[in-house]
Amino acid sequence: LYKYASSQINYDPKRPRKLLLKKKEIVRLVTKKQEAGLTLIPVKIYTKNSFVKLELALAKGKKQFDKRETIKKRETERKLQSVLKRKHL
Repeated sequence: LYKYASSQINYDPKRPRKLLLKKKEIVRLVTKKQEAGLTLIPVKIYTKNSFVKLELALAKGKKQFDKRETIKKRETERKLQSVLKRKHL
């Protein structure tokens, strides 16, 4: 439950909410998302007075080779940490 709700009895967390964007802004985001292969992701969520605000961003996903590179870096870091841990013992 949302702890800042004025009354816990009447509070319905799944009720429909107003999206405070103009139609033009929504259309712009959706068309950009479709034409460039981007994804609309929530970056930040916060409260201001009685509103819950959500900051959105358009992001591009990683390519397959980038994912492999990230996995390799993560594995080498893990190996390095384990080696350093053993040396300290």
